[in-house]
Amino acid sequence: MSMISEFKDFINKGNVMDLAVGVIIGTAFGKIVTALVENLINPVIGLATGGVKFDAWGVEIGKNAEGAPLLLGIGAFVSAVMNFLIIAFVVFLMVKAMNRARAAMEKPKPAEEAAPAGPTQEELLAEIRDLLKARG
Repeated sequence: MSMISEFKDFINKGNVMDLAVGVIIGTAFGKIVTALVENLINPVIGLATGGVKFDAWGVEIGKNAEGAPLLLGIGAFVSAVMNFLIIAFVVFLMVKAMNRARAAMEKPKPAEEAAPAGPTQEELLAEIRDLLKARG
């Protein structure tokens, strides 16, 4: 099998296409969450902190060659963490809903009928004893 035909087989498999769709939707969803955090959550935090722009929060650690301050972007980092937590929570809810739907769609397997219970070891030994007594 040639390399090109192997590649075609690989691309045409459903998993690759599913992955591509997932990446595209995930990217779009990430942009929605980023907009939510930047345009709704951060302004509320800024209001609570006296109008300070949340993404601008930082700690000055020195100055560069031109004399501009070097900042650790704490606010931008916290925004990225909030984005991640929101996305992770929504994905969690989606997976939970999908698992619940999958479980509801699966037909319950009929309970296997229990095999008829045979005699216990004691019952067999007693039967053998009685047969031996009857013969002898």
